[in-house]
Amino acid sequence: MAGKSQYLEDQLLNWLKGSAYAASGAAPTTLYVALFTVAPIDAGTGGTEVSGNNYARAAITTSTGWSAISGSGPRQISNSGVVTFATPSGSWGTIVAIGIYDALTVGNLLYWSTITSQAIASGVVASFAVGAIVITDD
Repeated sequence: MAGKSQYLEDQLLNWLKGSAYAASGAAPTTLYVALFTVAPIDAGTGGTEVSGNNYARAAITTSTGWSAISGSGPRQISNSGVVTFATPSGSWGTIVAIGIYDALTVGNLLYWSTITSQAIASGVVASFAVGAIVITDD
């Protein structure tokens, strides 16, 4: 993924200084993949997420949905199962970026990345193969 959001950077810095992560202090149990027709920025704003036509973020369970940490530097994880979105009932437009959120709706953008653009028309199911969503940190 291209970058961490400002929100996630602040949370990680708070964790390092002994403050709790977010309100609960616990890691999320589920993360959600979002699709964008306009890419967001690190501030977590500026993007245009798909809406309507049966769109919903796709869930990844954090304990089982990610691979083990790998790499010697930078380190990374990737999705360990296929991530599939609902079947669109109308056009979702041209997808140019994806994001990882901590909630099914609204929530906080954690990571985001541009992708090769792909038009998603009615009936075209968007999905990501195993290993296609890679989160890298160094």
